[in-house]
Amino acid sequence: MNPFEFVLVIVLAGMGYSMWKTKHLSKHGSYEDQEGKVHKLDTGREAELQREVEELRERVKVLERIATDDRGSRLLSEEIDKLRDK
Repeated sequence: MNPFEFVLVIVLAGMGYSMWKTKHLSKHGSYEDQEGKVHKLDTGREAELQREVEELRERVKVLERIATDDRGSRLLSEEIDKLRDK
């Protein structure tokens, strides 16, 4: 193998690795900037899920308050009974 072919093989191997790395990162929702730092793309789905988790936590707090508040639970039970009777 002459030196020209050797250099060509090294260049092609480097290009192949670069393409593989870019494809691999994009598959996992990331990209690499010119300085070599890897950044994760925010798809918006995470923010949506975070909002949903916060809403569910608030609902659980309300349900816990209803379940642990004895006076409130008796009133709630009476209201449910009244609605059943109608």
